[in-house]
Amino acid sequence: MAADEASTPDSRRVASLAPLPDHRNVDTPWWQELWRRHAHITTPLRARGLQCDIEFGLSAYIVRVSLPDDSYLIISPPQEPSSERPPGDPEGWIATREHPDEPSLFEVLYDSAPSDDPGAPQRPEARHGGSAQPLIEAIDHRLAQLGLLPDPVLPGESPHVHSAQSSSPPQAQGVPGTPDRAPVYVYGDALRALTDRLNGAESHADAAALLHQILEPTDGLLAQLGEFFEAAGGKAKEAEEDDGFDLSYDLADAAAEIRSLGEVLHVAEDRMRALTPLASAPRLPSSPARAPSLLPRVLPPAQPRNAR
Repeated sequence: MAADEASTPDSRRVASLAPLPDHRNVDTPWWQELWRRHAHITTPLRARGLQCDIEFGLSAYIVRVSLPDDSYLIISPPQEPSSERPPGDPEGWIATREHPDEPSLFEVLYDSAPSDDPGAPQRPEARHGGSAQPLIEAIDHRLAQLGLLPDPVLPGESPHVHSAQSSSPPQAQGVPGTPDRAPVYVYGDALRALTDRLNGAESHADAAALLHQILEPTDGLLAQLGEFFEAAGGKAKEAEEDDGFDLSYDLADAAAEIRSLGEVLHVAEDRMRALTPLASAPRLPSSPARAPSLLPRVLPPAQPRNAR
């Protein structure tokens, strides 16, 4: 019975993020903008207990991930030649593990960057391009093999949205922001990052792939949001009060409406993919791909890693 109770959805654990890096750039608007643009990479890794930072590499900004054995991951867009795409939305990702004192530990964990050499064999992950989910899954798998995940994967748990035991909601120090923004809107920030990627999509196929993240009928955002409101309704019933029952009905109605919306939009992904290529249509002024002046022009030169 105890084993059954431990595997029920009610026992799933609330997300707890690794803290922000400790340096002076964390409070600057340009660094916070970089952090926001990389939230789809840093958030799932921080949810695994891994501390992340944003630094400047050879020619583009990278994510540096500290590991328990003093080695680290470098997650970057193509550096040579440099990527022309905006920070956080490259044509592919390269993830390597390195150690400052043991060069023999160097390894490539993931490489979905397109090759400039037409005769060179492509790595299997090249088909994923700039998608974050396969990258996170590959990192999660390799670090689990090495025993370097501070918070191991639970059976049946999604590797890219980890949950860790916590008796209270995440605290404000986990995410940069203004002092009056007390709650940590981790999931809203992740969706905002997805919206930014949709605004910057260079093809309808890319836009359709992002729609898939929302509309996939089992694991997509709408399906999981319906599950969330249904669970909230069950929690309201536990009060065994009249208002608790009324609230549970309202939340159940919300879950039903969300699921209905998913059914209405179930073909939206295919319809988006079949549209005219974006190259022949005018781009929205707010598209990040049309606003390179925001980054990197506003960003100062890279700071030394030991700058504090």
